Amino acid sequence: MARRSFIRGTGGYLPEKVLTNDDISAMVDTSDEWIQERTGIKRRHVAAEGELTSDIATAAARSALEAAGIPVSEVDLIVLATTTPDQTFPATATAVQAKLGMTGGAAFDVQAVCSGFLFALATADSMLRQGLFNTALVIGAETFTRILDWSDRGTCVLFGDGGGAAVLQAEDWTGDELAGVITHHIRTDGTKSDLLYVDGGVSSTGTIGHVRMEGNRVFRHAVTNISSAIQAIYDETGLTGNDIDWFVPHQANKRILDGVAKKMNIAEEKVIVTVQEHANTSAASIPLALNHAVRSGRAKPGDLILSEAMGGGFSWGASLFRL
Repeated sequence: MARRSFIRGTGGYLPEKVLTNDDISAMVDTSDEWIQERTGIKRRHVAAEGELTSDIATAAARSALEAAGIPVSEVDLIVLATTTPDQTFPATATAVQAKLGMTGGAAFDVQAVCSGFLFALATADSMLRQGLFNTALVIGAETFTRILDWSDRGTCVLFGDGGGAAVLQAEDWTGDELAGVITHHIRTDGTKSDLLYVDGGVSSTGTIGHVRMEGNRVFRHAVTNISSAIQAIYDETGLTGNDIDWFVPHQANKRILDGVAKKMNIAEEKVIVTVQEHANTSAASIPLALNHAVRSGRAKPGDLILSEAMGGGFSWGASLFRL
């Protein structure tokens, strides 16, 4: 008998303020047509003044707990993926812990940019399997618009704010190996950091900095690296794209989504796409897309889900789980 973690519920939160492509067009030299053609994005959400990443994460966490029917008193682990923490320290996860009224267990952040949720999921899953904890909140939350250069049309059109969460719970399991959270493949390549980064930091400039990106090179590496992570999942499990019920990718760019799905032989109708509604929300995009798939009734209990992401650093990965 071995311990295995299962996803009990999902949740999401998007700030009230919406910034459309037309709004962006009034700020930089671009257009709704240009943005949609190259990215698939129609709008993005922006955190209100005074609205913190921890506020967004807490709202998403409460939504997931409600869906799971699990009280916060049962949660003994929070792993929060974010690139935009409330403060340098303490970890934003500890602010979420306090706002939820969770008085025990552990809470910490992970930072893998757009791949963050998958890194957080793999971390929490590993800890639950080892018996260190029993019930985890895995959260991705960002106020990414606060690190954008609004004069740079190559980046400011791409990102938005939001949060998503999943409740994981461990149980002893003797059934099918393709149940619950099944496997992960996560990797990084620091030699590519100069292609997608923020030009500031505590020990370098002492400033927050802004997002900088070489878009064309990032696109090429994204398709290659993501595909390799998915292939590693296929090789480990013996599955193919035909076996997957739903593909829930990081919502970065519609062209990347299409390119990866085509290369990995995943049918278009299996791809969950939400990027048009909230743009790239970095670590929040996978849990937001997963929550949409569940709440819309498309993804149902028992469905096999494949997720992937790539972010600055470079970081990338893929995870396989059954609802």
